[in-house]
Formats: sequence, structure tokens, C-alpha cells
Amino acid sequence: MLSYRHAFHAGNHADVLKHAVLLELLAYCNRKDKPWYYVDTHAGGGCYALESEQAAKTAEFADGIGRLWERDDLPAPLAAYVAAVRQFNPHGRLLFYPGSPALAMTVARPQDRLRLFELHPADFDSLQRTFASEQERVQVRKADGFGALKALLPPPSRRAVVLIDPPYEVKDDYRRVIDTLKDAMRRFPTGTYAVWYPLLARPEARALPTKLADLGAENWLDVRLAVKQPPRDGLGMFGSGMFIINPPWVLPERLEATLPWLVETLGIDDGAGFDLEHHIE
Repeated sequence: MLSYRHAFHAGNHADVLKHAVLLELLAYCNRKDKPWYYVDTHAGGGCYALESEQAAKTAEFADGIGRLWERDDLPAPLAAYVAAVRQFNPHGRLLFYPGSPALAMTVARPQDRLRLFELHPADFDSLQRTFASEQERVQVRKADGFGALKALLPPPSRRAVVLIDPPYEVKDDYRRVIDTLKDAMRRFPTGTYAVWYPLLARPEARALPTKLADLGAENWLDVRLAVKQPPRDGLGMFGSGMFIINPPWVLPERLEATLPWLVETLGIDDGAGFDLEHHIE
């Protein structure tokens, strides 16, 4: 299914959580000189104009990155995240929102590499344009990231962060996330895998975190941010989560210091809150 376009949702509360965590993962990788690979199975369009017809139609960014943009009391992980977004808005006004690959590129060093997959024709074209000047470090492929991932594991450097971020428009996405991770963990057990997932009333969405935990990873972290009560009609996303296999040992402490602030800032009603579980040896 190729109807999903992230431009409608760019910069929303889910992106805030996802991208703040992603930058934490890559910053930790940068503690060592050895190169890393960033693999994005559903890379999207690269960068999104917030005044475009698509983004302006829903204006979800206003209740996401928009609520952080002028704050001067950001916790450290969110300060790093907003600083990265500012690189795409040099005149100070929030006009563009970078997708996951573009944000990864803000912290990538000359020795690091990006491998990006996108199936939607329009988003693929946009992604190619975004990275046209970085063809030595960045490879963009029009392919199904679920299936393409296996050919990249393990990467030459034996260091990688893999973001698995499908739209979950079809039920099969939930199954494919689990199947893809099982195969990836077998091929490259020491890789860091970050799975974004929506908080929805639908059964397959509620079951996914448990299925991720049941994969049996020795080291894992599950963080969930709800911004409102679940809708009474059962429709619509009320938050999102990130399940990370092989997370940095410093990540729980940094998130524990950040999430209460994020709940207060992004919360819409008294259903806002967070959950953070982890096991890191």
C-alpha cells in the first residue's frame, strides 16, 4: 500500500519522541571513532516543507516540534534535537522539518554511511534530491526496506543503528516488523534496532510491544509517550512508542530526566503520560 505520506504528520508528537531518541542513539555511536551505518527501512521524503499543502492541511507540527521551538528550558536530549532541526531553518522561523535520514545526517561523520529505502515514488524522488550531493556516503534505493535489510547485515564496520518505522496502514506491517527483527537479530545480534510504533486501540497495535519483548533480546528499552486519552470511538493515534534492542546503557537515565517535561509540554489532556521499561546488562 503506497497511500501513506509522512508530510501530513511531519514534526508531530510522534516525530518528537522518535527523533529525539534516534539522535541519542547516534550520539552514543559517535563516542567511538569507528564508523557506523544508519539504515532506514522506511525513509520517507527526506525533508518536509511545513507550509506545503500536505503539512498545512493537518498542521500536526504545531502540537509537536512547534511547542518546543521557542522554549529555552529544553532538557539536554531535546535541546540537541531542536538544534538539529534548526539546521534546516537557519533564519529562525520553523518552515522545514527534517525526516529521520536528514536528522541522522546532521550527526554523521565523514566515515559514517547511510542506507535508505523508500517505495513511494514521490517520496523516493524527494529522498534522492535531498541526498543528491552525498552519494559517496548515502545510498538511496527504491525498495521494500523489510526485505532489503537482510542484505546489509552485518555491515562492514559491525556497528549500525537500524530504524524500522513503517506506516502501519495495513495489518501485515505488524507481522513484518517482528519477522524482520527475528532475521536481523540472527544475522547481526549486536546491532541497535529501533522500532517506532503507534499507540492505537486496534488489537494488533496493542499487541506489538509484547511481541517485541518476546523476541528475547538480552538488552532492550521500551518507551511510550501518550499525549491524550485514547479516543472513545477507538479511532486515531493518541501517542507512540520506541522499542530499542541493544540500547546505550545511558539512555534510560537520559529519558527519565526528559519524559516528564515532554508530557507536560506536549500533553493535550489528563490522559498524557509516559511509560519507560528497560533491561540493560
